[in-house]
Amino acid sequence: MPLAIVHDYLNQLGGAEKVLSAFLRLVPDATVYTSVARPDVVAACLPPVVPVKTSFLQRLPLAVTHTRLYLALLPLAFERLNLHGHRLVLSISSAFAKGVQPPEGVPHLCYCQTPMRFAWNLDGYMRYERVSALAKATVRLLMVRFREWDVRTSQTVTEFIAISRTVQERIRRFYGRESRIIYPPVETSLYHPVPAEEKGDYYLVLSRLLPYKRIDVAIEACNRLGLPLIVAGEGRDEPRLRRLAGSTVRFTGRVPDEEAVRLLARARALILTAEEDFGLTPIEAMASGTPVIAYRASGATETVLEGETGIFFDRQEAESLIQAIKRFNPSDYDPWRCVEQARQFDSARFWTQWKHLLQQYGFSSLPVQTSVSRYAAGS
Repeated sequence: MPLAIVHDYLNQLGGAEKVLSAFLRLVPDATVYTSVARPDVVAACLPPVVPVKTSFLQRLPLAVTHTRLYLALLPLAFERLNLHGHRLVLSISSAFAKGVQPPEGVPHLCYCQTPMRFAWNLDGYMRYERVSALAKATVRLLMVRFREWDVRTSQTVTEFIAISRTVQERIRRFYGRESRIIYPPVETSLYHPVPAEEKGDYYLVLSRLLPYKRIDVAIEACNRLGLPLIVAGEGRDEPRLRRLAGSTVRFTGRVPDEEAVRLLARARALILTAEEDFGLTPIEAMASGTPVIAYRASGATETVLEGETGIFFDRQEAESLIQAIKRFNPSDYDPWRCVEQARQFDSARFWTQWKHLLQQYGFSSLPVQTSVSRYAAGS
């Protein structure tokens, strides 16, 4: 039992689950620990031979599908995970996974997707959640405890690895810790440009449909401009977004791999309205030769080159996006320049950097598996 990989949750598909799949190609004999797991999600992103061990929350009513009901119990769930027998712990954490307690003397590496977003940026997170005033007040009190817990458990991590400069700065600000950066992996060879005559006239959103992703901004902009927009993905915000959508907006649900590749390659542009900690989907779009229209914040500013592989808008508002779309001209962007930029974040770089790091902790032979497990969820 050489390596334990600790993951926040395995009840949805997104960018963190793609990262988990990549690690399991590098260390296929690892054991995965998580709070709750859905069988279909496990089957989509993990090889069948990988052991998956869940917390006590897995046995509680509705915990797998409505984990937020048990938010207050999540720190305890990770603290009680039994990691005895492992000689290295790797947490992939955007919330609670880094709070595990490895056996004494066992190093703990945290691949930090971000410090707990909803604890440190509660106003920004709750702004788009439809909850009562009483619920908001209760959550505010809970977040005070979470922030204290988040800082305390950060001090037990041996080394932090950040997914971006944005996250590196948050680690420094909230935890007082330094970190190195290893960008998440993108299998850029799976994406490719298409001839100009095969390009479509639609704009594309490929994402989990969650309130903080602000997909409503893209829908309102395309409604007002009368432009075709395809929204690919699923999530709890979907009913509200469908009610907002006009006649030019089409929802596909979560699409299979091949369809995601096709949609990305043929889109006029990918629209990114969220403030992403890093963001895999813009890189997948650029690897497809498709430029990106992105909200100017956080991860996108590290990956999209303004005027070369995309264009930015400055406010998470429809009017700001509308002005960017009006300025946008697809012929201004060379598909192969987009591909070249995407390759800076190829999975080969990720594996090389992680191999070197894990070897420093005693893992001397780390062959990357040749079979690729993929899914199209957006990040």
